[in-house]
Amino acid sequence: MKLSYISISACIACYTASHAQEVYTLDKCIGIGLERNYSIRIIQNEEQISSNNVTLGNAGYLPTVDLSGGFNGTVYNYDYDYTDGTSESVKNINSETANAGINLDWTIFDGFGIQADYSKLKELRQMGTLNTRIAIEDLAANIAAEYYHLVRQRIRLKNLGSAVRLSKERLRIVEERYIIGSMSRLDLQQAKVDFNADSSNLLTQYETVNASQIRLNELMGLDSVNQRLPIRDTIPIQSSLLEEKDLWQKTMTNNASLLASHKNKTISELDYKKIRSRNYPYLRLNAGYGYTGNWYETGNTELQKRLGLNYGVTVGFTIFDGMNRRREQQNARLQIKNTALRIQELELGLKADLSNLWMAYKNNLDLWELEKENLVTAHDNYAIAIERYKLGDLAGIELREAQNNLFEAEERQSIAEYNTKLCEISLLQLSGQILTYLNPSEN
Repeated sequence: MKLSYISISACIACYTASHAQEVYTLDKCIGIGLERNYSIRIIQNEEQISSNNVTLGNAGYLPTVDLSGGFNGTVYNYDYDYTDGTSESVKNINSETANAGINLDWTIFDGFGIQADYSKLKELRQMGTLNTRIAIEDLAANIAAEYYHLVRQRIRLKNLGSAVRLSKERLRIVEERYIIGSMSRLDLQQAKVDFNADSSNLLTQYETVNASQIRLNELMGLDSVNQRLPIRDTIPIQSSLLEEKDLWQKTMTNNASLLASHKNKTISELDYKKIRSRNYPYLRLNAGYGYTGNWYETGNTELQKRLGLNYGVTVGFTIFDGMNRRREQQNARLQIKNTALRIQELELGLKADLSNLWMAYKNNLDLWELEKENLVTAHDNYAIAIERYKLGDLAGIELREAQNNLFEAEERQSIAEYNTKLCEISLLQLSGQILTYLNPSEN
């Protein structure tokens, strides 16, 4: 029995100590998560890569300039056999060549393929921004859900602590009456069993709270995953915050996944434009300026030097490429159709999700209001029951039933409150508003 008292006291002491520090609001937790979470940092780097790729040179607008140089040498022997039967040999003849030059290649026109590439790079940059936004919204939603899950579990911990105190008070009364002989040993044993059961639930709940805290710390990217964060002890419900019609309009205009699907369609259209560019001729310029020197050990010339400019223009047109252009264009048109179909499919899915979430949100709001009334009634019932029990006008099993009814009412009210908040978070994420209106009471 003493061990139970000590464990429960330590549990409640740890829970209370966390509230003596600065309170971590949801906004603060999300801010820390966006700064420290590894997945967000990775996706932000990928977004920067997409942004870095948007250059004229990467699209092919600019020429390429190469500077080159080289040196070559040969050492060889000459053997001559003449028609008059004589011969001659020359040994170790050295010949050397050095060259240096600068060359320019520039594609002036390739059937608007360069323009398509540049437009695609800009679209990919915007896609990178959208991917970052999706990751940020997902993280914010996950942190919010875990934050309120932790709040709910701490509320349950408090309710279980209250249940333990009530059971302890009942046990005290039974022990006193057992000593004076007004209650049986069976009543005492039953009171002890109920107290131990409540104590066991409390200790198990402390483990649940700890697991939720670790998960929240992990999402926030904290180095110390065991750190206990003092957070708010209530779940704010804004019953007038959301309207179904407004949510749907914002979903159609702000949903990040839907915007990304539209970007994919635009990219597919640019891919088709790039393929069609091969239907046109191309025009390329090239120019170079260089030096070449040749050193000889035989003949009348010892050194030959060349220094000058070379230039040229190439115009070309692919007449036949094995019907590949036609095949690729057909596939590109089908890809555009597929992206359009995916947009329609996503819109239908979003509409279904919104309808389901809205129904669940309204239903949980009604449940929450109902359970608040039930909780008041359960408190009143227990207050009456404990007074009758102290007067000896109520059996222990009836008091236990009143106590269980009170705890269950607290549980149902807490669950309805938490489920309402989860639906609210999901609706805000669906409509692209989660970062703005997630917790207006704290802004």
